[in-house]
Amino acid sequence: MKTAIVTGVSRGLGESLAAMLLERGYAVTGVGRASSAKLGGEDYRFVPLDLADAPAIEDALKPVFLDIAQSRPESVCLINNAAAAGPVGILGTLEDAQVQRSLAVNLFAPIAISNLFCRIFSNSSLERRIINVSSGAAQNALVGGGPYSVAKAGLEMLTKQLVAEHREPTFIAITIRPGIIDTGMQVFMREQPRDVLPSVDLFRGFHQSGQLVSADVVARKIVGKLVEAAVENGRVYAYKEL
Repeated sequence: MKTAIVTGVSRGLGESLAAMLLERGYAVTGVGRASSAKLGGEDYRFVPLDLADAPAIEDALKPVFLDIAQSRPESVCLINNAAAAGPVGILGTLEDAQVQRSLAVNLFAPIAISNLFCRIFSNSSLERRIINVSSGAAQNALVGGGPYSVAKAGLEMLTKQLVAEHREPTFIAITIRPGIIDTGMQVFMREQPRDVLPSVDLFRGFHQSGQLVSADVVARKIVGKLVEAAVENGRVYAYKEL
C-alpha cells in the first residue's frame, strides 16, 4: 500500500491533506497535538505529539516509522505541514521562550522528522518523497512575523540539503508554497493589532478581496500534482503552478 505521513492534521491544510490521501487509498499516519473528527478508518493512524517538544519526536515516531517500513509499503511520502504562526511582533519585542517554540515547530521538527525518515526508510528500492510546506514568507520578510519567515527560509534549505545528500533516483524532496489558504492561521494574523503586526493590512486585504482559497482545494492539487505525479526534484513549487 502507498503510505503517507502528515504533520499538523488537527485542522486546516494538514487535515485536508490527510483526508484527501485517505480518499485516494493511502495508509495515512497523522501527527500532531490533536487529530480531527474528520479523519478515521482502518487506514488512519494518529500519533499524538507536540512538535515543540524536541526530545519527544524520535521517541514517538521511531516505532511508528519502523512499523511502516516493516509493512513493506509501495511508497512512503512525508509531508512536513505543521506550523505555528506566532509569536508576532517586531524583533526587540519578542520573548525568547516564544521564539524558541516557534522555531521548534516550524524548523527543528521538520529537520528531526526528515532525519528520522531518511534513517528508517533507507532502502533504495523504496519510492520515497518529502514535501516541505513553506510560504512566500520564506522569500520576503514579513514585518512582525520574523520567527515564521526565518523558519520557512530554513525549511526551504532543508529541501535543498536533502536533495544534495540523497541522490538515489527513488528519493525526492520538494517544497510547496501553498498560497493564501482560508485557515485559522489567516484569522490569527488579521486579528492582530497593527502596533504588534505592522504587516496586518496584508492579511486583512487577502480576506477582504476574496483571495483566500479553501484548504480542500489546495490539498486536492497538492496530492494530485505533487504527491502522485512526477515532479522536479528539489524544486520550490508555488500554488499557481499546480
